Amino acid sequence: MSRGEYLIRRLGLGILVIIGVLMITFIVSYIVPGDPARLYLGSRATPEKLAQARHELGLDQPLPLQFVSYISRILHGELGISLRTKRPILEDIKIRLPATLELVISSMILALLVGLPIGILGAARRGKSFDQVSRLVTIGGVSIPSFWLALVLQLFFFLYLRWLPLGGRISNEVMLAHPIQIRTGFYLIDAAISGNWVAWWDALVHLILPVVVLATYPISLVVRMTRASMIEVLSETYITAARASGLTEREILFKLALKNALIPTLTIMGLLFAYSITGSVLVEVVFSFPGLGSYMADAILSTDIYVLFAVTLVVTLIYISVNLVIDLIQAAIDPRVRLGERGDV
Repeated sequence: MSRGEYLIRRLGLGILVIIGVLMITFIVSYIVPGDPARLYLGSRATPEKLAQARHELGLDQPLPLQFVSYISRILHGELGISLRTKRPILEDIKIRLPATLELVISSMILALLVGLPIGILGAARRGKSFDQVSRLVTIGGVSIPSFWLALVLQLFFFLYLRWLPLGGRISNEVMLAHPIQIRTGFYLIDAAISGNWVAWWDALVHLILPVVVLATYPISLVVRMTRASMIEVLSETYITAARASGLTEREILFKLALKNALIPTLTIMGLLFAYSITGSVLVEVVFSFPGLGSYMADAILSTDIYVLFAVTLVVTLIYISVNLVIDLIQAAIDPRVRLGERGDV
């Protein structure tokens, strides 16, 4: 299968997944108790106002027409109006999504920078003290609830040591004295572009604790996956031949074995990226981080179903895109991986 055919096939499967998600979310909207019109206007709305709001929201139309209208609005880039903020949901997402992506991408980079070396060394020193300690730590990493770890780190680094801020994305004092010129929505990038290094440093400091919390689970999985893959690769015949030919252990680990061991790790990274976006809800709530996760949490508390639908759609699009990129990277790293061989989306 050629690269173009593979891309077309994956995009087609992605569209089917999106349609399925839209249908499920639309059906769920009629299962969840509550009147969107009443949520939009408040509990003291008159019957006349409620009828007008239902007409404006399209709730007085037959169910099939509502679904067609729902799909049509999405195709035109309209995600509806938030019942809580009374603002277009797309405008809210444009503000919130970059914050979450900055948090998630930073946590993924940290997971690779920490997880890959530990996994490689664990496989190279299999059964030794370093390997046993790293395995014990990773078991704790996948078991510790993120909200509990966040509270502990806040208690230690903010309350006791006073090293790091309690939460937020940037200090109010810094934002007033050194405002960031928003271009991409990523504070670190925007501050660096304008040379605003005071705001850049403050934004980086505010990222440390939530990134560490969000990266704990991915780091543990990357360590375990890399270790298992490296152990399997190091048992291959060509590795034995490389040792016999006089190659150093460093060359064997990083030039021969790592390239083939990276394939399963990259596969899990695509899943971890989508997991981190949805898993950021608790992290953002604890750290008062103004991203997509806290936006979703507020929508859940206020039963703002239109926001939940929109966020679900956005996360689905990100998941499909990330997995497509991961598949292409896998094929570039290992020519033996045939495009279209995997059946997942």
